[in-house]
Amino acid sequence: MRAYTVAAAAVTLRMPVKWIDNVLSHHTVPGVARSRQGVSRRLTPQAILSLEIAIRLSNALSIPVARSLELATRLVREHGELSAGKGLTLALDIEVIQAELAERLANAVEIAPLPRRGRPSKS
Repeated sequence: MRAYTVAAAAVTLRMPVKWIDNVLSHHTVPGVARSRQGVSRRLTPQAILSLEIAIRLSNALSIPVARSLELATRLVREHGELSAGKGLTLALDIEVIQAELAERLANAVEIAPLPRRGRPSKS
């Protein structure tokens, strides 16, 4: 499965790279490949989808990112519908969001910078 850089995810999600890094540092997001220090994180389309839904939930419902990320992860796992009990259901159209993200992600890959790694050259 293809994975994307944090920079490409930031352009796709229209959020600062620093925000993405902070969220990924403090919360577990399924689909984020973590390695040892000095190795860039890679995000799968599922991780980017979870982040997009979390951003939308946080903005629409005025809830903290931690809670919106938890709900987003559950919504992705449950294919867009989450029962909150006693007649309350949270539903969203995952296909529409995925199609929109796929288009934005294709554009982001073209313009997002690839991070330079390692020591700078001596010259």
